[in-house]
This record gives sequence, C-alpha cells and structure tokens, in this order.
Amino acid sequence: MNEMITKRNELLAQKVIQGLQSRNMEASWAATREEALAQALAWIPEGSSVTMGGAMSAHEIGLVDALKNGPYRFIDRDTYADKREAMLLAYDADYFLSSANALTQDGILVNIDGNANRVSAIAQGPKHVLMIIGMNKVCPDLDSAMKRARNVAAPINAQRFGLQTPCAKTGLCMDCKSPDTICCQFLITRFSRHAGRIRVILVNESLGF
Repeated sequence: MNEMITKRNELLAQKVIQGLQSRNMEASWAATREEALAQALAWIPEGSSVTMGGAMSAHEIGLVDALKNGPYRFIDRDTYADKREAMLLAYDADYFLSSANALTQDGILVNIDGNANRVSAIAQGPKHVLMIIGMNKVCPDLDSAMKRARNVAAPINAQRFGLQTPCAKTGLCMDCKSPDTICCQFLITRFSRHAGRIRVILVNESLGF
C-alpha cells in the first residue's frame, strides 16, 4: 500500500482505537494481514472453542484456515446439517469471530443482519468477540456508518448470496420489506458492559464489504 495512505490510516486508527478503548473495548493496529493474523492467534489460546458469523475479513487474513487446521475447537456451521444447532453453539463459545459493516472514528460499531445470529452473538453469549476490520470500513460518524452499512455492505452481501432484493439490482438501499431482505436487525455497539470482551484489530487493508 502507498506509504502516505498507510501513514494516514495509522494516524486515523489511533483515533479509532482511543474511541474503542473509551467504550470498554480492546483494540490494536495491524499494518499488514500477516500482522493481523499473528495478533488474532496470540489472543486466542490453544484449545479454545471458536465460531463465527459471516466474516469475510477473517477469511481474507487467513484466520479461519489457521483455526480450522490448528489446535482449536472450531465450530464450522457449514458442516452442520442443522444450521440452527451450530448457531446455538456459538452462544457458548469461547471466541466469536466477526467484522463490522461500519465503524465510526470515535469507536461505535454498526452491524446489519438477516437471521440475527451474528448481531445477537456480538451483543450477548460468547465469552469473547474478535472483530477483524479493514480501514475501508471507518466512517466519520454514526450517520455515515449507517449509510455505509445499508448502501455498501448490504447490497454487496445481497448480491453475494443471490438474493432477490431491490438493493441487489440497484446497488442502493431501497428500505425494502422484501422477503429476502438481510436488513432485519441493526446493532449499534456504543459500549461494552464487560470490559475487554470485544476486541477489534484494525487492519491497514481493504477487507470485506
């Protein structure tokens, strides 16, 4: 990545990290995907039970493969015939992997979900939540973060899943009530009641959607 962009991202990340820490969450900066992977694995003890929502960012830094192939109890919902069973197991996991659809400069996390398994696990259940977030998801404020989640992340995910939503066809949120809508629940995480339960690794990359 361009040296000047990296410098700008690192300076902005420090502001975001301060915001997250003020909200009872842990946060760190990773200059590369490899550094992000090392930080994540250092935080998850061997033998831990780990599961995830649909976090493309965790895949992109190699974390999912490392957990599946390492000394961890990875709960892979894709291997379960009963997806509900796998989703319920997530609530008692030691670590839940996720990302965010958007993150404000002062540390507020924004997530949209269809089935609510991801946002509900972020809010309550797993002992720890680890979020891998690329700097492309950082927004100036809550309003712009909500707009990003609805007009960038949601349409791309609707297209990825082959859903028949208006946003999948137009690329923009139409505030629909389509049977296929994935904008069913909105989670705004402005503070963590349990100190350090949520940890964010900010990565100097464009990750996820």
